[in-house]
Amino acid sequence: MVDPWYGDGLRFSCTQCGRCCSGAPGFVWVDDDETALLAEHMGMELEEFRDRFVRRVGARESLVEYPDGDCIFLDPDTRGCTVYEARPIQCRSWPFWPSNLETKKTWEKTCRACPGAGQGQLYSLSEIEVQRNRKQV
Repeated sequence: MVDPWYGDGLRFSCTQCGRCCSGAPGFVWVDDDETALLAEHMGMELEEFRDRFVRRVGARESLVEYPDGDCIFLDPDTRGCTVYEARPIQCRSWPFWPSNLETKKTWEKTCRACPGAGQGQLYSLSEIEVQRNRKQV
């Protein structure tokens, strides 16, 4: 088997700029375990949390967003994540999403959008693959 184009690893260090949590409307997919963890982290009952912060999209669930597309948990003033310790797997695995790793060109586009992508800590192929395979985005 031939290693993917990123076989020598990729660099990433989160700058907590909030860019991956903002912009065009989209989806932050959550499952029952993630929803429960977020509710617990916020000190809320699960149903109250779901009613306030989760929306159904077909057969799946996603966190709600601000009208401008920003994640509901992105603080509009500090641009920091208010639930960072309990953030969903989709957020934890950024930027090692399959869509960002398709080609060197898609990774370069990610690096232009995210100041931490391509910088800092070197992740090995095996570490990247663990993140890439955690949950399909």
